[in-house]
Amino acid sequence: MDKLSEQIFCKAFYVRHFFIFCAFCFVMTADVQSAEVVDRIVAVVNDDIILLSEFDESFKPYADRIMAPGYSLDEKRRRLFNARKEILNQLIDQKLTDQQIKQSNITVRNDEIDGAIERLKEANFFTDEELIEMLGAEGLTLEDYRKRIKNQILQAKLVNFEIKSKIVITKEDIESYYKSHSDKYGGIKKYRLSNIIMKVPSFASEEEKLVVLKKMEMVLTELEKDKPFDSIADIYSESSYSSDEDGLGLFELKELSPGIQESIKDLKTGEFTPVIDTDQGYQIFYIKEIVDIPGKSIKKASLEIEDMLYKAIVDKKFRSWIDNLRKISHIKIIK
Repeated sequence: MDKLSEQIFCKAFYVRHFFIFCAFCFVMTADVQSAEVVDRIVAVVNDDIILLSEFDESFKPYADRIMAPGYSLDEKRRRLFNARKEILNQLIDQKLTDQQIKQSNITVRNDEIDGAIERLKEANFFTDEELIEMLGAEGLTLEDYRKRIKNQILQAKLVNFEIKSKIVITKEDIESYYKSHSDKYGGIKKYRLSNIIMKVPSFASEEEKLVVLKKMEMVLTELEKDKPFDSIADIYSESSYSSDEDGLGLFELKELSPGIQESIKDLKTGEFTPVIDTDQGYQIFYIKEIVDIPGKSIKKASLEIEDMLYKAIVDKKFRSWIDNLRKISHIKIIK
């Protein structure tokens, strides 16, 4: 390092630490005569500090929930420890974000804040009085809420400036997501089922089970003679849905047990299964109707998929961006 660079480095070093030292002295001497510490520094983030009062304000709602009845003493300690660490990290991230907002000269106009509040009122059908009442229940004033909205808009603008403007979702990305989520966007087949059931008590012996099974096999023989399923069900079934036009209801295969899935997957409307041994007893299922629910085409799903991919990438890149900021920043936690 040449002499000029060394001088510049030393000057920057002393300016930064003089600022931190002054802030520390100001806080610690606020009530020096009574020998009480009114506040203290819990972290230094570049040229900014995080005070204990800031930390306590953010931490208190979490602590109140943790200390409520329901957790053991050890669990409370564990959760409080993790919450302290998480809240401090959030405050550090916020300081870094605020510094970048200032450095990028990002600002918010009052009419932008007004617009955001008006949109919230319209979405929730709030009057001014109802909004103020709702905020009061959360311990906030309208001025507090305006500050919160301002910070949210500032951060959104920073994210847009640093991250969103550099993200491109391609047609290939959308197609790949669509194909890999065929269960979500593909068509659905549902089966409207009726059943005949003969229940078997859990304490029944093997002989008693065999008696019930033989009765069900006799019923199956009747069905194989093309006798109407509903008529046979009315006579023999112990199900309360035997005479219901909707039967048991509509089901996707995945909603049924593996044994029932296997028995009905290849059946057509008007066909029935063999006798199935289920947890409820011996059953025969009848396909009253097969309903094909069309899926969503890629054209209709594109905007939804693009939005999901966009948000996922923004969240990931923002976290990466914050992590990189941490690496190049001076951060000191004071315990």
